[in-house]
Amino acid sequence: MERDELENPEFEVEFLPPEAGNSADSGCLCPEKEHNTDADISKKKTAIPDRLQACHLRKTLSHLEKLREEKELFIQKTRGELRACRQRMDLITKQQASVAAEVAAGREANNTAAVGRLQAVSRRLCMELDNERDLQSKIKALLQKSEGTVWHIAIQERQLEDLQKSAQDEAVAGRKCLHAQAAQQLRREEEALEKAERNRLLRVRKSMHLQKERGLRHQKLVEDAQRNHRIAVKFLKASLRRVREQERQEEMKSRAHMKRRMDAVLALKNSITANRETLRKFQAWGQAKVELAEQKTQAEKDMILAQGGDAFKHVFHQRRCQELEAQNRTFEEEQKLRKQEIVNRILKEEAEEENRKKKQSSPAKAADRLTLRDKTWSYVTDVCEGSGTAVLSCHLPDSDGAAHPKAPQLLVAISSESVQGDPGNTSWEDDSLAEPEIPGLWKDDHKPYQVPKEDVDRKPVGGTKMDKDILARTVEKLHSRVTHKQVVSGREFKGRPFNSKPKLIHFKDFDLGKVYKKKVTLINATYSIKHCKLVGVEEHLRDFIRIDFDPPGPMSAGMSCEVLVTFKPMINKDLEGNVSFMAQTGGFSVPLKCSTKKCALSLDKELIDFGSYVVGETASRTITLTNIGGLGTKFKFLPASESYELDISQSVMKTSSLFTDEDNDKITSISEQQIEGNESSPTHMPSRKESGKQDSKEQEEGRPTESEGVTMTTVVTIPPEEEQTEISLGEVTEGEIGPFSSVKVPVIFTPVIPGEVQTKFKAVFKNQQCPTLYFRVLGVAIDVPVWVPKPNVDLKMCMYDRLYQDSVVVHTRSKAALRLKFEVCKELREHIELLPETGYIQAHSSYAVQLKFLPRQSLPEDAGKYFDKETRVLKAPMTIRVADQIKLVGFTVHAVVTTSDLELSPSAVDFGYCTIYEGVRTQVSLYNHSLLPQGFGFVGLPKFVDVQPNDGFGTILPLEMLQLDVIFQPTKAKEYNFELVCKSEINRCFKLACRAVGVHPPLELSHYQVKFAATSLYDMSVATLHVINSHVSMNSLTHSVPRIGSEDPSPVGPTSFEFLLPPDSPITISPSVGTVLPGKRCLIQVAFRPTLPSPLIHQEDSQALTKPVEVRPVRKDTVTQRKDLRRQSFSTLRLQNQDQLLRTSTTPTSEPYKQDLKFSSDEYQAAQATLARSFQGKFDKFVVPCVVASGDTKDRKGTEPLSFSPHNTLYLELWCPAVPPSIVVTSNKGQTISNFGDIAVGHHGIKKVSIQNISPEDLAVEFSMLNPNGPFVLLNPISKLLAGETQVLTLSFSPHESVLAQETLDIITKRGTLSLTLMGTGVASMITCSIEGDVLDMGYVIARESVSSSFKLQNHSTLPIKFSLQLDSLSRSGSAARQRLPQFLASRAQRTEVVGTQNHSGQSVFSVVPVEGIMDPGKAQDFTVTFSPDHESLYFSDRLQVVLFEKKLSHQILLKGAAREHMMFVEGGDPLDVPVESLTAIPTCDPERREEAEELKPILVTLDYIQLDTDKPAPPATRELQVGCIRTTQLAPKKTVEFSLDGGTSLQHKGFTIEPSRGSVERGQTKTVTISWMPPADFDPDHPLMVSALLQLKGDVKETYKVLFVAQVVTSP
Repeated sequence: MERDELENPEFEVEFLPPEAGNSADSGCLCPEKEHNTDADISKKKTAIPDRLQACHLRKTLSHLEKLREEKELFIQKTRGELRACRQRMDLITKQQASVAAEVAAGREANNTAAVGRLQAVSRRLCMELDNERDLQSKIKALLQKSEGTVWHIAIQERQLEDLQKSAQDEAVAGRKCLHAQAAQQLRREEEALEKAERNRLLRVRKSMHLQKERGLRHQKLVEDAQRNHRIAVKFLKASLRRVREQERQEEMKSRAHMKRRMDAVLALKNSITANRETLRKFQAWGQAKVELAEQKTQAEKDMILAQGGDAFKHVFHQRRCQELEAQNRTFEEEQKLRKQEIVNRILKEEAEEENRKKKQSSPAKAADRLTLRDKTWSYVTDVCEGSGTAVLSCHLPDSDGAAHPKAPQLLVAISSESVQGDPGNTSWEDDSLAEPEIPGLWKDDHKPYQVPKEDVDRKPVGGTKMDKDILARTVEKLHSRVTHKQVVSGREFKGRPFNSKPKLIHFKDFDLGKVYKKKVTLINATYSIKHCKLVGVEEHLRDFIRIDFDPPGPMSAGMSCEVLVTFKPMINKDLEGNVSFMAQTGGFSVPLKCSTKKCALSLDKELIDFGSYVVGETASRTITLTNIGGLGTKFKFLPASESYELDISQSVMKTSSLFTDEDNDKITSISEQQIEGNESSPTHMPSRKESGKQDSKEQEEGRPTESEGVTMTTVVTIPPEEEQTEISLGEVTEGEIGPFSSVKVPVIFTPVIPGEVQTKFKAVFKNQQCPTLYFRVLGVAIDVPVWVPKPNVDLKMCMYDRLYQDSVVVHTRSKAALRLKFEVCKELREHIELLPETGYIQAHSSYAVQLKFLPRQSLPEDAGKYFDKETRVLKAPMTIRVADQIKLVGFTVHAVVTTSDLELSPSAVDFGYCTIYEGVRTQVSLYNHSLLPQGFGFVGLPKFVDVQPNDGFGTILPLEMLQLDVIFQPTKAKEYNFELVCKSEINRCFKLACRAVGVHPPLELSHYQVKFAATSLYDMSVATLHVINSHVSMNSLTHSVPRIGSEDPSPVGPTSFEFLLPPDSPITISPSVGTVLPGKRCLIQVAFRPTLPSPLIHQEDSQALTKPVEVRPVRKDTVTQRKDLRRQSFSTLRLQNQDQLLRTSTTPTSEPYKQDLKFSSDEYQAAQATLARSFQGKFDKFVVPCVVASGDTKDRKGTEPLSFSPHNTLYLELWCPAVPPSIVVTSNKGQTISNFGDIAVGHHGIKKVSIQNISPEDLAVEFSMLNPNGPFVLLNPISKLLAGETQVLTLSFSPHESVLAQETLDIITKRGTLSLTLMGTGVASMITCSIEGDVLDMGYVIARESVSSSFKLQNHSTLPIKFSLQLDSLSRSGSAARQRLPQFLASRAQRTEVVGTQNHSGQSVFSVVPVEGIMDPGKAQDFTVTFSPDHESLYFSDRLQVVLFEKKLSHQILLKGAAREHMMFVEGGDPLDVPVESLTAIPTCDPERREEAEELKPILVTLDYIQLDTDKPAPPATRELQVGCIRTTQLAPKKTVEFSLDGGTSLQHKGFTIEPSRGSVERGQTKTVTISWMPPADFDPDHPLMVSALLQLKGDVKETYKVLFVAQVVTSP
């Protein structure tokens, strides 16, 4: 088996390292690896036995070591057992000795039982001792054997020590060989690594070459993209400029519209206020007038009485006259109203008839008739002037329409509806395209409509009261449907409910007679589902615009619908208006505009510069005339000095039918502006605002409107034409340009004389609306063969110390080569260089010279006049000298030179002290002194510094200042000094020095920022964090220790903290002060409970309190505008008196409102609830500092503060969003505290709380768990509360004990929690009874007599208590109790029943008054108990129960009593009878015979003499008998009871002592007879002593009792 294992290759591979060790041990060095694998295999096979031997050796050694350890452990256990066995043997030996001593003592005492028991114990101990001895011998043998085994194992280990040492040497040699092999392998790996590095470098060079090529291609692409980007930016800026201008105009329009609306609202408000004041003054005037009339009447009465007349008759007559006058005035007013109604109806009928007649007649005849407005004015004037008949004038002069003297007054008489309806009626009169709505309506045989007679009946002018109510309700419903406020998720939607696409419906360049259609998409822009309804278009657009709109029904947010707008133009005029729609949130409109065809002509350039041309050459340029309008016209180009006559005639449009022929004649003679003003109002009757807008638009556009029926001639006279031979126009100088087209006109420059030539041309048009366009042409004629085509080299913007290059090309016309020399002015030779300075230009060729511009910082001083320091513009003239030529050729270099400086302010920043758990931010200003935008970036920032925004990178515009935030957050506690480097895009560096001190505080927070969820008002959100003390060691080498900068570390120990909350903040931190031990953490709870500030609540409450008593001052100046001077003076006097009275009445009432309110007051709670409903939400951010101090807060002395450093302060940032509550309390003025007050224990109180959902969505409601064993119960929990719904919660308070209870009921929704505080006081029924022990013993009573006793119940509670008294003998359970076994049979401890003997008559033995009632708080109630037995018995008893509130059992009083037939009684002794009466005991004979037959009554007196074992004599046994005399109201021969006990001498001999043996007892008294017994010397304890004696009682009768004395001796009580 071993051979098979050795031949297994897996076995060889597994034991390869031991083989190396064996080879090293044998003295052979580790050979290097050879290529001959056969030799290696043979060596491995020869080393296998050595390796196997070493393996067996190691196994043997380990096995021996393990055996030795096991044996040693076994020996230790065996020795422990041997020691225990010896201890047990010693113990057994001691027990045997003690047992032998006890046996000897028992034998001496003759205690056989004890001796037998002890002998058995001795035998058992002997057996145990033998067993222990056997066990000891076995253990010793086993121990000797184990020790021998251990010795043998030790010997074997010593024999194998040499082999073990040799194995260890082999292992060391094997490790050395392995190290050598590893070093050789490492050298080979390094060589391979160097080779791989060389290959990598080659690949890197190749990739860099490829990357450089790609970079060049990418740079070219970037330059092209930048060039295209600049072009796109240029067009984009222009587009954005136009868009911004349009937005600005729209914003201005909207602001103006909003301002007008606000002005209208304010005017309406002022009007309402003025009307109220006027109404109040009218009431005051009326009251003053009544008082004045009463005073006048009283004065007249007094005067008549003084004259001796009948004052009553005079007053009655005067009143009748006044009533008659009032009736007359009422009748006249009714007549006037009736006339006005008739006039209105006549006007309406006449207007309808006139419209029909005008539609039937031709348009030519319509101009000769009077308008309906003129007829109406005439008729109403006659009516108002008091004419008896209403006659309409058929012919009214035209001049009368402008000279109505009472036109403003007539406007008051005519209703607003009729006046507003006239323009619409007159507009239909001019329409030549009008057709009747019903065919045949305009025929001659058509009869006009006749008003029925029932419609002519008189009706109230303003309508009945029911009509007014119906109208008011209808208007209210209309408003409620239109003006719905939309509130979704607490946000109210404001703005247009629907957006239109396109925003403007524009029909451009329309033709008459054609039909144009456009689709408009309406998109729902609100937050919810909306309806859309078409209202229509404006009045002046209804003839041309038709809207096709199919309402799609309810549309969700973001959905759209389409509207088709059809435009059929009939007049060639611009139209503007709106298409109106209606939604639930209000109306909106889409603007509509219709534009006629117009000419919009422009030239592509206003200046043509030919540059320099040699005399004799010809150059041509073209100028383009573009028409972007939809109307074409004729044009002509000519020099500006020529004159041109152009006739402009346009089609004559129809004038409005509101103007007569004479008016039209007058219109033709007035100015053009007046014509435009009149045209803007006739047909469509726009408002003044719209006309103003149109006028302003026409003025802005700078073109006059078309005049109707007017032909204008414009004649321009200029001097005679001067011929221009050098600059002329081409062949195309006039023609016709169509709509949306362009025409190119050539301009030719042919220089003749050297010098500058300038000519001005113009373009005139046949359309007068097109203004004349001008352009200039420049050219320079030269005769030099060498010239520069770009005489102005513009280098744009340049920076100092930067190199800029350009190429200047020089051309020649010469037929020979010329030598050129380029010169720079001496002032700029250090900044500008032309290379080469000298060159040769070949014939008819060009030569390029390189321009290099490197502006130095000294350029402003060196350039002198060529540099403008304010504008930084450089104009440098350059000169080219041509050989054999006197005239120099020059060109100019233009450049704007600016600096590239960036300035950081301040230059140094000190962050101060900052902890490693926070960051410090400071602002740094970066200013760009350059005129070019520069890119910048903060590079090489340390890890503890951050620059924002954009991580410190960006672009700064010219002369711009940027504010940058530098954030410093240290990583360890030390002093920091570093520099921030800001690099510009041209690689300029600007440094900012910074310093700071890092602080590692002793404590840290688990969270430094807490973001609370949105919390409802008066709700609470709680977050938890930990204050951690991780400072457990002062070793700064293993970890960072807390310290301030480079100061000494903080000591290890308890560290205290304190959170400093800002005042009046809704934040609570618990605990705010504490101490954290090293390595521990402290749990901190941060609670956020948003509340309303108290000053705001006080302000709201004071406003609510002062509002009812607010008195508005009365204006005095309005009186002069309404009444005459006499009324003015009188009313002013009355108002002054009234103001004085109001001041005196309101002065004392305003004083109580100045007092501060308490938090618990109802006014405070109501104001708080009002503000909570209108709360809109807010967001607050708090930073709470946490001060850290070393030491424990408990160890400080008194109020001495702990030492702390402000630099160790931690900061906790809290984000606190507060939202309005979703559920509010509407009952009890919004109070969330429900106080049930005082409730008796065992009773309950009910309170109802109304809650309302003021959020816009339905809420699922959950309630917190109240204490199941508590007194508060929610009777009707709800599960859902709809939006706006109000629910009533019923709460119950049932106290079980006397306690002040308070719980919180949380109403939980997904939007917040509403907490209701439930309070109540349980008042226990604390009643005390004056009876001690709850037993009332009535004593002995003569049968058929009664005795009374009283007791008191005291009410110590704060509530009135309802009580009732019940007797068990009268209860329902009494009969059931009598069916049970008697108590003396069921229990020996209690013989008597609760309800004992009762009267034979059936009446109750005991009675109590009062039976029920109410005890006031702190009062006492007296009760009287009467005992009335009807026969003799000793066991009268009953139980009286005091029940409170018909539920609670407060006291149980046991009533006892006894009755006798005679006045004497004996009480005491042992009971010999049963406490239950038998029916056979009822006497059947008379009392005399009963006395004769009476036997001796036994009394048993048992005396137990207790004899103790001590030498001290025991006290005698004592018993007592009570002899009494009952107080009675009956007459008796004797008033006392005498008693005597016979046999006193015999009793004394037997040890009895009786004191007294005889005596007398007064009525109502008792006397005690004491019986004591001492056992005599000859008394036998085994035989009790029994002695009898006779006790005689003498009262009203004589009774004899046989007293039986039983005496015995007992050893224990």
